[in-house]
Amino acid sequence: MILPRYRIADSSIPGAGRGLFLEEAVAPGRIVVAPDNIPATQRWESIRARPDAAAAMAAAVRWFEDQCTVSLDWPDECYVNHSFSPNGLWHLGFIFAARPLRAGEELTVDYRHLLPEGEQEAFRDAASGEAIVGFSWAESLARSTRELAALQAA
Repeated sequence: MILPRYRIADSSIPGAGRGLFLEEAVAPGRIVVAPDNIPATQRWESIRARPDAAAAMAAAVRWFEDQCTVSLDWPDECYVNHSFSPNGLWHLGFIFAARPLRAGEELTVDYRHLLPEGEQEAFRDAASGEAIVGFSWAESLARSTRELAALQAA
């Protein structure tokens, strides 16, 4: 569920396709996207073994440990694009505003939180050209928890 008003449009990130743009300002630390309608999670290895593995892996998002969801229908939340300097903070399936967000701004998160440990995204970071490789669960949780605590303390 995307809480502020938004629109889906061509991304401002080269090669990213479409993106999710906020239609209203959001204060730092506020929830921008909250999980809803999550019927089940699957282990990454189960997703890799599916007959439609390529499509399923491209539509998979890690929620915790090695548990992922697959959204082959591409709900609007799937249009949040990657950045190594994101304006959104992914934490346990929620996206928080990592700083003040302006109306009209494209929402981004660091995909290393969404990928299984060591799994490399099919594309590279548009700004740096660097590979996007999933954090370990411990590193992802520690990083996002520290960042969220700092946001909430400010």
